[in-house]
Formats: sequence, C-alpha cells, structure tokens
Amino acid sequence: MVAVNLRRVLRDLSGRSYRRTLDLLTSQLDATLKGLDLAADLAAGRVPPTAARAGMGEVEHEGDSRRAALVAELATALTTPIDREDLYRFSRSVDDILDNLRDLVRETDLFGMPGDPADLTTLEAVREGLIALRDAVAHLVDDPRLVQEGALAARKAAGRVRREYQEALAALFREGLRAETLPRRELLRRQDVIGLRLNTAAADLSDALLKRGH
Repeated sequence: MVAVNLRRVLRDLSGRSYRRTLDLLTSQLDATLKGLDLAADLAAGRVPPTAARAGMGEVEHEGDSRRAALVAELATALTTPIDREDLYRFSRSVDDILDNLRDLVRETDLFGMPGDPADLTTLEAVREGLIALRDAVAHLVDDPRLVQEGALAARKAAGRVRREYQEALAALFREGLRAETLPRRELLRRQDVIGLRLNTAAADLSDALLKRGH
C-alpha cells in the first residue's frame, strides 16, 4: 500500500497525472466526435438509420468507458490541472453531448425517418465546437489563454446550432402540416439540445479557468 501511494505521489510530482487526465478527456471528446461523424453519415445518406443506431451503441460504450476511466483517475490523483469537480462537470457535459447524438440517431430510426442532408450544416457546427474543446483541453496546463479562446469558439459554434435550428423550424412550419412534420420537429429539437449541451460544456471549461484565477 505504501509503495502504491509512493508511486502515485511520484507520478503527480512528475506531471504524469496531469497528462493522464488530459489524455482521458481528449479520448472522451474523440469518442464524441465519432458519434458526431456517425450522425453526419446518417444525415448524408451514407449509413441507413438502423445501421447508424447499432454503430452508435458501440460509440456510446467507448465514450462511457473513457469517462469511467477519467472519474477513477480523478478519485486517486493528488493534483489535477483544474479543480477536480470542474473536470468532472466538464466531462459530464461532454457525455451529455454524446448522449443526445445517440438519441438523435435512435429517434431518426424509431420515427422511421430518413437522414436529412439539411442537417449537415448544423452537425458541422457541432463538429467545430467539439474540435475547439479538444484543442482547448490540450492547453489546460500550459496556456490558459488558448483554453479560453477554444471555449469561446465552442460557444460561438453552439450559437450557430441554435440559429440553424430556428431557421429550419421556421422553414418546416412554412411547408404546412404533413405526416412527417411532427417527427421532423422532434429531430430538429434534438439538434438544438445538442447545441445547448455544447454550450454548457464550453461554459464549464471557461468557468473552471476563472476559478483557477486565469
């Protein structure tokens, strides 16, 4: 037990604990990007809804395992790049993004709807936001300014998601009531929620830096 604790102290003092934490956060964001890619493939018609739904189950499992590993790391690390509760909150918000991407794919299949290429603009904005967060995480230790810039870029991307949702919803209502109007509205709303979760993740990261004094 003493040897284990000593190894943990040495790991923290050498900075390897920081690197492990950041690597796990990055891998969780990478899994979320895989979920985004699958949703985009569905929207573009490259993957049918049933196959996309099955594939998303695997991606969700990967994201959950990365988050579980991060939570375990936070429980044992003596020091963390920012407050461990803030890291946990940020990781949970990233998990919420993946959960809603899963629901978008699942509901497309459940509602018997095809993928819609019109959604690609929205999904590209989500992609840009996730990449901005991943880049920000890479600088949590060495450059707080770049972290804040990445968080701001992610929030701007989330704002584009909201605008795309509003415009798509308005266009849907102008078409008049049809059989696919209600399920399409629900899918658009799901995309809006993804944007809201992206904004929350960015805010969590930015707020954590402010608490640290940057």
